[in-house]
Amino acid sequence: MLGSNPPNLVAIDLGAESCRVSLLQWKDHGPHIELIHRFSNSPVAIGEELHWDLSRILSEIESGLVRCAQKTSGSIASLGADGWAVDYVRLDKDGAPIAQPFCYRDKRTESVEADLKWRLSAVELFAMSGVQPLRINSLYQLMADQLAGIPAEARWVNLPEYVLARLGGRIAAEFTNATHTGLIDIATRNWSREIFEICGLSPGAAPELVPTGSEMGAVEGSLRRLPAFSETALIAPACHDTASAVAGIPMDGEDWAYISSGTWSLVGTVLDHPIKTAAACAAGFTNLGAAGDRVCFHKNVNGMWLLRQTLNQLCAVDNPWPMPELVAAAEQIDTPEGLLDVDDPALWVQGDMASRMNAQRQSRGLKSIEEHPSAMPEFASLIFHSLAHRYAMVLANVGELTGKSLKRLAVVGGGSLNQFLNRLTAEATGLELCCGVAESSTLGNFAVQLATLEGSPNSPGRIAHWAKTLAAPDHC
Repeated sequence: MLGSNPPNLVAIDLGAESCRVSLLQWKDHGPHIELIHRFSNSPVAIGEELHWDLSRILSEIESGLVRCAQKTSGSIASLGADGWAVDYVRLDKDGAPIAQPFCYRDKRTESVEADLKWRLSAVELFAMSGVQPLRINSLYQLMADQLAGIPAEARWVNLPEYVLARLGGRIAAEFTNATHTGLIDIATRNWSREIFEICGLSPGAAPELVPTGSEMGAVEGSLRRLPAFSETALIAPACHDTASAVAGIPMDGEDWAYISSGTWSLVGTVLDHPIKTAAACAAGFTNLGAAGDRVCFHKNVNGMWLLRQTLNQLCAVDNPWPMPELVAAAEQIDTPEGLLDVDDPALWVQGDMASRMNAQRQSRGLKSIEEHPSAMPEFASLIFHSLAHRYAMVLANVGELTGKSLKRLAVVGGGSLNQFLNRLTAEATGLELCCGVAESSTLGNFAVQLATLEGSPNSPGRIAHWAKTLAAPDHC
């Protein structure tokens, strides 16, 4: 136990649209979490390819860490990083990046997906990994690398773990993030040599696999010269941001489900064991690592990406719609005629989102919405009603596949601030809706760090204890 004076901590949370560096201090015998630095993030086009600007991400993180050191008079005991899954950095023999990492939305994996289907059916792959075969998964990207001439032996590491390595930690793959690659045998909880072999990938290029809450080393380099970081341990929390967000939900029992609502909506529940049936595969569910040696059983549903991309198309020059005003205006719109299939693959692609949604409507004989900034509330209303309907369908499947009698629904992430969508979701699902914190990934990141520092890095009970301690009283 950490006693009455828990330590100061830092959490880095990498998002596909926004990244954050946060500081946890203890004031007046209670936790105080402060967002120190937030910076925007988005893929950049290099020719016809989509990449992440890794150098900018690292520079912004360092700026945030320097500010954390300036904000605290005491030492920072540990630092953890989480982020979106599937994307990674390829390394040369000296551990330096070969190139800017690809974004999972790049189209290069389309041909690879078709090729792999000739070798292994989706049901067979799902039975081995427990992970829904999606072309954004790391295994498809790694196969695409080889087609592009990158040597199979070139080491790789997922982005959050790469950040920890750059700060001084060893190169490794934290379990919750590793499961999202599609290369883990969910039964043995190790890299699957069989999957590597079938995909023509090199097991030797994969990083060491480590449990959630592992200590990765200590902060090195210029940051270590700052007194606050002179003895800071680097901890791999649940490095997959959804696993961190779920770890930050202060709920117990077995009657609850979750929606981690952000760029994507991850809709599901926490289990002790994976469900690898053909029915689960056909319904699009996946089994991913959760903190505490548990399983996040959920389905990817398109999320706030739809709204952000519509704003980018219609309001790129001058956005007249701050989010609170847009949500309020959308609530005044009549219930839309016809709903979107929010998981239409055409709506996963970057660019021209309003036009893509109108194309779907036209294919169903529905009237198009005017593609003008003034029509944003109508688009937003359509998106929110469509998401709530989809959530209800997915949660009904969760109950059927798991045998759980769901009564409560925790909504975390940035989408939890959207009270209109929350109301629509509660009405559509019939569940008691409870809003967690918007920055639940950060909270879960801190909870795992605290459990690690007290010697219980993968204890569900201790992680839940710290999540409850850190959550504000008005959140579930």
